[in-house]
Order: sequence, then structure tokens, then C-alpha cells
Amino acid sequence: MKLTPGVDTLLGKHASWLQGKRVGLVSHAAAVDARGLSSAERLHQAHDMKLAALFGPEHGFSGIAAAGELTPDGLHSAWGIPIFSLYGETRKPTPAMLDTVDVLVVEFQDLGARPYTYVSTLRLVLEAAAGAGKPVIVADRPVPLPLGADGPLLDPTFETFVGFIPGPMQTGLTPGETARWLVRALGLNLDLRVSEMEGYHRETERQPSWPPWVPPSPRIRSWESACLFTSTVFGEALPALDYGSGTELSFQLIGAPWLEARRLIGCLDGINLVPTRYTAKSGLYAGQELDGARLMISDYAAFKPVETSVKLLAAIQELYGPSALWEAPGTRLEWFDKLYGTDTVRLALQGGVPADAIIAGWQPGLAAFSAETREHRLYRR
Repeated sequence: MKLTPGVDTLLGKHASWLQGKRVGLVSHAAAVDARGLSSAERLHQAHDMKLAALFGPEHGFSGIAAAGELTPDGLHSAWGIPIFSLYGETRKPTPAMLDTVDVLVVEFQDLGARPYTYVSTLRLVLEAAAGAGKPVIVADRPVPLPLGADGPLLDPTFETFVGFIPGPMQTGLTPGETARWLVRALGLNLDLRVSEMEGYHRETERQPSWPPWVPPSPRIRSWESACLFTSTVFGEALPALDYGSGTELSFQLIGAPWLEARRLIGCLDGINLVPTRYTAKSGLYAGQELDGARLMISDYAAFKPVETSVKLLAAIQELYGPSALWEAPGTRLEWFDKLYGTDTVRLALQGGVPADAIIAGWQPGLAAFSAETREHRLYRR
């Protein structure tokens, strides 16, 4: 059965939700309909409503700004409507911004991952809308790895913009499901509606009938990179390990001049490590040819990305010693902790705790999260 994205069902069976309204769209270029047309264009062309404002998250409404690059407000050159940045002077819609609209439509191509900041923006949009009495509609889209959660729950002590929802590192929830859960978890008084997908059954691999893939950020160029994001994002904090940033295989590679990739083969379950020589594009080894490994998922349904990250780090540390990982120039231990939402993972790894024991430590939290979010799930396998 062909998948119908939430924007198509919104403009079809739920068109009355927007009738006569000034609409603000919180989105980016990766949000496209079943034909590949941008959701912004669809809303702009729609009758009986007015697209009054656009809101862009990290990477900007166009989706081309680099990670962490602040983006300014702007004006759409063709439509003459404001483009408000939610990754510039403010990350939360202001009352003045919300005065320009009657309803907010949110549509992101998300990764279902806490450190990928679209869920942080989603939370702030929900909170701002609740405070202003504005309804929110989430036009839903598929996410990678939708069958289960993985990784430690967020420790509130480590709450930052890369750790801003009270769940695990990989949630397994679509944007619509995440919004439903957040409204309950945060105790928000909000008129929230989800325009659900049709023909979606929590598939883990992209299907030929799905809308075209548009990168939601410059380094997530493929579905495979999206699936492996939380497996190798530690490379942002540990420059000793290059993760292919800037290449066509960002987040799919691990490499270093001292790494012998063949020694890692067989250390991970549910994933193949393929020796791959490549040239680093950025970071500590920029311009150097590296002996690396490409991570290739062998079983998407069983794959656990955060478990993979811990097993990979533990294996490398056992082969090469802690200093190879944790003492390279530019190492950011505090950023590692922010990405994982806790310092327990780092401290356990540095203390030589086996990977399986580290992973076992977050299972009770995952069980509680699964029970808490069960009623908010909209799609069956």
C-alpha cells in the first residue's frame, strides 16, 4: 500500500482544520508530499486558508545551514511572508511571531533521536503555542528505527538543546507520536491534532512507494545515515574517531590513522563492519587517508543504534587503550555527556565497565518509557 504523508491527509480529509485560518508552518525543505512537492508549496497553493508565516529550525527553513550555525529571520522572496528563525536570536516562537498566525502546522523529517534537535524545537513550539492559546497540527512522517527505543533516559542535570525531551536517546516515535507524548509528559493545555499518515506500518527500511528522500540536514544525506546517527554521533565529541563528516557517508564511517579496521570485524551484533579507506574531510585528520570501517546494518528490525555506539567504543578502547579515545586534542567530554544525556555512559566506559553491563543499566528506563508512550503510538507494525 502506498504511503500517504500527513501533509496530504491534512489537505485532503482534514482540510477543515485550516479553513479560514492564517497558518504558520514550522518545517524545512525535507518535508515533502507524496509527489515530492514541498509542504510549504502545498500550503501556499491551498484554497480557503492563508500561509502567513514560516518558521525554520536548526539548519534553517532551507535545510542547508551547518550544524550549530545560527540562522537569521528573513522574508520569502516570492511569497512576501516572514521566515522566522527558531535557531537564531530565539529558539522558541515569541508572542509577536504567534500573533501573525491562527494555527501552527509542524512537519519535520525527524530521526526519532533526542540529540537531533528537531524534537527540541517541537517541544518549544508546543510550549509556546500552549501559552498563546494557539492550536498545533503535526503533519506526520516516517522515522528510522520505529520499532523500539534505545539508550539512556535523559538525566535532567544534562538538559540542553541536544537533550531537551525527557526520553531516551533514540525514541522510536514519529513526530506526531512524540508531540502526543510530550503534551502529556509536560502537562500542557493545548489543542493538538495529528494528521496521521496512511499506509504506514512502522517499516524500518524505506519503501519504493514512499515520497522522495530529501536530506533534513547537510550531513544526513541518506536513510542509512539517519539510522546510524546515534551510533556514531559521539564523533562530535571525540575527535580521535572520524565519523565521515562531510563525506557522502557521514555517520556511516569510523576511521583514524591508528585504527586497523579489520580488528573490529565481528565485535558488533546486527551490523557489518566493512573495511573502507577514505579521506577525512574535516576534523583532526582532515585531508588524511584513513583506514576506516563502514557500518552497514544487516537487520534493521533488530538494530539498536545506541547499543552499537557503546559496543563500538568499548571494543576500540579494549584494543587501543583509553587514551586513544579520550585524550586527543579537542576532546569535549562535556559534549559527549550532553549527547548521551548523562555522564554515566562515559564514566562507565572510562572505568572499563563491559558494554553489556552499561546497556543493561538503561533497560529499566526504556521499559518505563515504552509503557508511558504506548497509548500515544498511532501506527501498528
